[in-house]
Amino acid sequence: MEPLASKIRPKSLDEFIGQEHLVGNGDLTAGSPKGPLRVAIEEKHLFSFLLWGPPGVGKTTLARIYASALNAEYYELSAVSAGKEDIRKIVEGTGDLFGPKILFLDEIHRFNKAQQDYLLPAVESGKLYLIGATTENPSFEVIPALLSRCRVFVLNEIPGDDMRGIIARTGYTLDADTMDWLVSMSGGDARQAIAMVENTAKLYGDVTLEHFKQTLQSKFLRYDKKGDEHYNTISAFIKSMRASQPDAALYYLARMIEAGEDPKFIARRMVIFASEDIGMEDSQALVVANAVFRAVETIGYPEAGINLSHGVVYLSKAPKSKAAYYAYLAAMEDAKTYGNLPVPLKIRNAPTTLMKGLGYGADYEKYTSDDLLPEELKGKRYWEGG
Repeated sequence: MEPLASKIRPKSLDEFIGQEHLVGNGDLTAGSPKGPLRVAIEEKHLFSFLLWGPPGVGKTTLARIYASALNAEYYELSAVSAGKEDIRKIVEGTGDLFGPKILFLDEIHRFNKAQQDYLLPAVESGKLYLIGATTENPSFEVIPALLSRCRVFVLNEIPGDDMRGIIARTGYTLDADTMDWLVSMSGGDARQAIAMVENTAKLYGDVTLEHFKQTLQSKFLRYDKKGDEHYNTISAFIKSMRASQPDAALYYLARMIEAGEDPKFIARRMVIFASEDIGMEDSQALVVANAVFRAVETIGYPEAGINLSHGVVYLSKAPKSKAAYYAYLAAMEDAKTYGNLPVPLKIRNAPTTLMKGLGYGADYEKYTSDDLLPEELKGKRYWEGG
């Protein structure tokens, strides 16, 4: 039986809801242009691109709409299960000799360097146009040579009003309180919202707030690496380490590993945690977290689970301080508020005689106790530690 999300999937931009910055119609009277993907689809511009954004925000749908508009020979693969042989069959297949070949590669960040290298010649030669979808930053996960040949479009979580429109497309009527609850629980993920409607209807026949809550607590909705449980579990994992509870952190780690979660996703969050939550209380934590990330990159599952657990226990037991993180946030706030304030002359770079004559670098002392902040921020303190 076809899933509800597939049944109501938009077939054109006229049906698509959300991502106005990419596919909006614009407003010429207000000086607002059309979104770049809308222009590409309407003008039939053919090129390779990456769609980067959280789960359930329309990446697959936009890829299909684009390929359909260009009358392309369209293929879909998931990097979780596909390999070089699948790519070779598409590139070397005869297909439509006069139409472009477009490959939509979901979770492209799961392709390793060798697999991405294999894609490169086909993309370079124009034998294949690539649309890659990823929830991870492509700057980290896509090789530079391939990244340089693709435009990157960033998709956002679906806001409340757009989510209400998407839920309305399911054909089920929800009262205001139930709709608000479902929008909140979906976390900007349309696929999650639609799945909750479909599963609740299957279980109970109608879609009331109480039935939604019962469905959510049942095992009907299992761990989905693209869905809400993915974020619930990583949140519990981080909060357990923050609370210095290694047993709870190890349990949530084990759940993610058992579900096949990308080990680099877990390790990357540990690196962030080491600076954000532990910081200067134990700077060695960042060294350990980076070592775990490197080990995960080179070893992979199943042994990488040992490295992850080692790092989790260390981070959990380490003393915690967010002082460095809060200092960064405060400094960032001033940088945004005041813009590019003039740098004091004494600490400006002076590579030319003219600059030296203007006072750049004058009276500079390496170990001065003078306040080196811009004039407007003199005396400001971000770091409250020792």
